[in-house]
Amino acid sequence: MEHPGTNDRYQTFEDLEVYQVAREFRKDMYRLAKRLPSEEKFGLVSQVRRAALSLTNNIAEGHGRFHFLDQIKFMFQSRGSLEELLDDLNTCQDEEYLPSSELETLKEKGWAVHRLTNGYIRFLRGRLKQDPSRIKEADADDIEGEPTEPFNSSSLQPFIE
Repeated sequence: MEHPGTNDRYQTFEDLEVYQVAREFRKDMYRLAKRLPSEEKFGLVSQVRRAALSLTNNIAEGHGRFHFLDQIKFMFQSRGSLEELLDDLNTCQDEEYLPSSELETLKEKGWAVHRLTNGYIRFLRGRLKQDPSRIKEADADDIEGEPTEPFNSSSLQPFIE
C-alpha cells in the first residue's frame, strides 16, 4: 500500500500484517458485542469494544513512536488487550451467550493474532539488538515544526547516524 508523501520503503501501521489481522479480529469482536444481551450493554459489551479498539490502537501508536523500545512496549499493551478479549470470549462461553462453536472459531482467530503479535515483538527485539540507539524515522526534515536533527530520546543528546 502506498501512502501520499512516502517512499516505497516506508511502511505505515496499515501495511503491517499483524495490524491487518488484528483489525479483522477487532471487527469480529465488534460484531460479537452487538449480539450480546442488553443487560451486558454497560458491562461485557463495553469491555469487549474497549479492548478490541485498544488491540489495534496500540499497534498503530507504537508504530508511530519510531523507537524500537516504544514499539515493543505498545505491542505488549496490544497483546494484553488481546488476552482480555480471549477471556471475554470465555465469559461468553461460560454464560452461553453464543454457540460454543462460534466462540471457539473466534478464539482460534484471536490466538492467530497472538502468534503474529509475538512474531512482530521478536522482529522488533532483533532490530533493537542490531542498533539500540537507532530511531526509525524516515524524513524528519519533512515534518513541519519538528527539529531537523535526530536525537536519542533516552539521553536527549543529539547523535550522528
